[in-house]
Amino acid sequence: MTGATLDTLDDSTIALVRLAAIIAGSDEAQVRDGFARSVGLVPPLWVEELVVQSYLFCGFPRALNAAREWRRVAPTPAPLTDEGDDVTHVDEWRHRGEETCAAVYGQMYEKLRVNVRQLHPALDAAMLVEGYGKILSRPGLDLPRRELCIVAACAMTAQDRQLHSHLHGALNVGVARSVLSAAIESLASLLGEERTRSVRLLLARVVGK
Repeated sequence: MTGATLDTLDDSTIALVRLAAIIAGSDEAQVRDGFARSVGLVPPLWVEELVVQSYLFCGFPRALNAAREWRRVAPTPAPLTDEGDDVTHVDEWRHRGEETCAAVYGQMYEKLRVNVRQLHPALDAAMLVEGYGKILSRPGLDLPRRELCIVAACAMTAQDRQLHSHLHGALNVGVARSVLSAAIESLASLLGEERTRSVRLLLARVVGK
């Protein structure tokens, strides 16, 4: 899960990243259109995984609405069972979560754990086990593309603290600087001029460190 890199930005990934932003911040009609445009361009499993992870960064209502719109056009129905049904995997999720979270945060991992635990132990557990272990470590979508989708969602919703972290995270897990920059540019028509400028400045500060 943590061994992939992303050195080029292909059309399928651009469409996936834009869809992540649309799910996070667009209205129902735009979400429906985004899914329709993804058919035949983005691998269905990538879309499936994006929808599943979207509740972590967009909230459950948007995730449910996105899932409903995806089911209208998805080439196959939802699976009948999923690993997420089985709570006996919780130890595995914790182990995977530690590994994936450490890959994303790099040298800041230990500080992150301390900081989040000081906010509330339940938030630390949810971040590690549910977020990074159960969801973001799923095998259906590689971690670099997951991080680009998180960047898109945070950029679209102006969550700049998390955006700052996940810009670093994308680089940490093997997204090339040029790919990260191009992914942000692909969002310009969704973000608008002023917001795009802000995200560019934040990226410049991140890569300049």
